[in-house]
Amino acid sequence: MRSTPSRRATATGALIAAAALLAVGVQTGSATATPSSATAANAATAGADHGALAKQLSPSQRAELIRQADAGKAATAKDLGLGSQEKLVVKDVIQDNDGTTHTRYERTFAGLPVLGGDLVVQETKAGTTQSVTKASKVSSAQLKTVDLKADVAPAKAEKQALGLAKADGSKKTEADRAPRKVVWMAQGKPQLAYETVVGGFQEDGTPNQLHVITDATTGAKLYEWQGIENGVGNTEYSGQVTLGTAPSYTLTDTGRGNHKTYNLNHGSSGTGTLFTNSTDVWGNGSPSNAETAAADAHYGAAETWDYYKNVHGRTGIRGDGVGAYSRVHYGNSYVNAFWDDSCFCMTYGDGSGNANPLTALDVAAHEMTHGVTSATADLVYSGESGGLNEATSDIFATAVEFYSNTASDPGDYLIGEKIDINGDGTPLRYQDKPSRDGMSKDSWYSGIGNVDVHYSSGPANHFFYLLSEGSGAKVINGVSYNSPTSDGLPVTGIGRDKAALIWFKALTTKFTSTTNYASARTGTLAAAGELYGTTSAEYKSVADAWAGINVGARPGGGTDPGGKVFENTTGVAIPDHGSAVTSSVNVTGVTGNAPSALKVDVDITHTYRGDLVVDLVGPSGTTYRLKNSSAGDPADDVRGTYTVNASSETANGTWKLKVQDVYSGDTGRINSFRLTF
Repeated sequence: MRSTPSRRATATGALIAAAALLAVGVQTGSATATPSSATAANAATAGADHGALAKQLSPSQRAELIRQADAGKAATAKDLGLGSQEKLVVKDVIQDNDGTTHTRYERTFAGLPVLGGDLVVQETKAGTTQSVTKASKVSSAQLKTVDLKADVAPAKAEKQALGLAKADGSKKTEADRAPRKVVWMAQGKPQLAYETVVGGFQEDGTPNQLHVITDATTGAKLYEWQGIENGVGNTEYSGQVTLGTAPSYTLTDTGRGNHKTYNLNHGSSGTGTLFTNSTDVWGNGSPSNAETAAADAHYGAAETWDYYKNVHGRTGIRGDGVGAYSRVHYGNSYVNAFWDDSCFCMTYGDGSGNANPLTALDVAAHEMTHGVTSATADLVYSGESGGLNEATSDIFATAVEFYSNTASDPGDYLIGEKIDINGDGTPLRYQDKPSRDGMSKDSWYSGIGNVDVHYSSGPANHFFYLLSEGSGAKVINGVSYNSPTSDGLPVTGIGRDKAALIWFKALTTKFTSTTNYASARTGTLAAAGELYGTTSAEYKSVADAWAGINVGARPGGGTDPGGKVFENTTGVAIPDHGSAVTSSVNVTGVTGNAPSALKVDVDITHTYRGDLVVDLVGPSGTTYRLKNSSAGDPADDVRGTYTVNASSETANGTWKLKVQDVYSGDTGRINSFRLTF
């Protein structure tokens, strides 16, 4: 059995800025874009292939597509080669303007949920399957071998989960969901397991939804992740805004899925009381007035709804026209805000001393985007997929902030710039150079999945900034930025609107629950190709931006200004479960030994990258391990830059890239191999 070490997930951490509002509410009958937002929506799709853009589906149109997919799911399962015990469950359907349909399925085996078995089927208007993107490349034949008899009692799995939650600092820990049998397929060979969900509260008062996966044969922990996705902040004023309310003067947005805003009045459960008033004026701009935070939250929800509908054609978080709801004044001095799928709601604390509600436009956009992610790719909130989950919320928080164009809080690439959590005026995160916060990472490296998801999000945030604005120094809306690249080469930006459009299309039609950085690159390139063409400047910039954060190579390579480059671009086939193959470069004209930080650029195509062991072999015959095999890495391809301490080697001589496929079932090819001295 192939297995990998599990990763502990944490859900607490810094998030984004918040803003209190002096708000005048008026009744709105529909979610109509303002002139500035309509312009932004048009700009976002300018230059894209209209046919490849998502069609704006009404809730009834979406429901009909889901009905059709549900009616044909048995035939689809047969076409995909699934076994008789495997069933598909329709989760989401997106249709492009040209009729291309992207249907997202979850899977069951012998009636048990298959975690990591999700997939997306892309079909033409005529019903021809164009592509299938799977969270796991495990074959149906392997599913047939899963032993459905558990050797471990459910009580043991529950005890393990409770112990893990307590070790994480949880309070009032209890089993929120008794252990249920599942087939765990997210890390390689499928196996019978238990999933236990632990409730209670996390250390900082956030509700707890810790999911723990326990091997039903051995009792070992296989994986864990947090179901509550949250962050940290304070407030500032955003001025007077228009709110969607009901004629009876309640905070019910009748034009946006009947989104409601409730007052928890410092409670920590239930919905509390719906905000009601004798007039349509809400709050006074001061946090001492309970309505001010409510106006903040209500406005943030409205702007986020409008952005997704007017720019991406998605009506509501789930795309079904149903509004989520907001709860304000959660707990006492709770310095956090969070999204919870189980209630389909946003919840805001009041900050330190109950004086700084975390109710802001960008907080709402960040947290509600967790809901969009859950309804689509459902990126597991742990490891690399967890970092991409967090980055997705940061990316669209930025997009919504620019889209809204609120005068007192103009768009920027600073996450949490108004919070001043450290008391020194600094934001929580910087998208142009994430490491400026002292914790986030600028670029991908092999251990990024072991970092807290709020900081492993750094490379994806950096990718989005590079793709939007390009590298180097610049000033945007009065804010200075200076974005570097990991390979020292420039990136040309394509504009924030195009960058967000590409990320959204990849999220909703290419990403799955297990998507990591390598497969995110694959997905965004596919999305850029569909929107702008594979020979377009946009496509090249996507590849360059990924190379700029150490994920994949640049098209056509490039000369590193820091040293001499030696490259072999002759392809070498990698046999399935066979002997190692090599690609060689002959280094000449370099004085002395190789550097202590020798850059090794690798471009390998393979349909299951976890099968591969990759080494650099120096002229002396010494082997330097670049990548181990990993069953928990089912994505395609190995593209990236590795750094090796080769200072004991004489630089001149023959260097080899050695690659071996150590498992059966997939093949690949070395495309290129480059050394920079």
